[in-house]
Amino acid sequence: MVVVSLLLLGGLWSAVGASNLAVVTCGSVVKLLNTRHNVRLHSHDVRYGSGSGQQSVTGVTSVDDSNSYWRIRGKTATVCERGTPIKCGQPIRLTHVNTGRNLHSHHFTSPLSGNQEVSAFGEEGEGDYLDDWTVLCNGPYWVRDGEVRFKHSSTDVLLSVTGEQYGRPISGQKEVHGMAQPSQNNYWKAMEGIFMKPSELLKAEAHHAEL
Repeated sequence: MVVVSLLLLGGLWSAVGASNLAVVTCGSVVKLLNTRHNVRLHSHDVRYGSGSGQQSVTGVTSVDDSNSYWRIRGKTATVCERGTPIKCGQPIRLTHVNTGRNLHSHHFTSPLSGNQEVSAFGEEGEGDYLDDWTVLCNGPYWVRDGEVRFKHSSTDVLLSVTGEQYGRPISGQKEVHGMAQPSQNNYWKAMEGIFMKPSELLKAEAHHAEL
């Protein structure tokens, strides 16, 4: 059903001009590519067999998997209006579209690399403050063509992939975890999805700058 909805809304991609798609906005539904390992951030209704036992988060090479869609939202207990440009340094939530759980981290050890576990947590988009991630990027806004890092707002780890690979039942998928140190392993880029048209806020700021 989610996939059908995404296909129906796909016309938005071509309807909105390229200049309006330069920034990533609240309400957008996107896939996020780890540029070092060429895998997309992914989740599914499979729980970790250790650590927190929460829903697992992995990286997949498939471009077409509907379990790789995430909705960009405001941080916990806030509302980010659809179309509001995401600023560099802004905390956000990433909600997994198909299961309604938020990208989450905490002081559990990840199963393969021994780094910090990253999971999906909550119900119907509502979890807790450990769902908040700060967007790290250059310039005023997160732009679609730019690489960004996601820093966990509570524990300061960076969302990362280092290549460790799972066996059954999720054979071939890569471990996603949190790392304390910045490196090429924690760069991400917005890829396929539905990008909400930027709101008038951005246009107003641009006009003010010209004056």
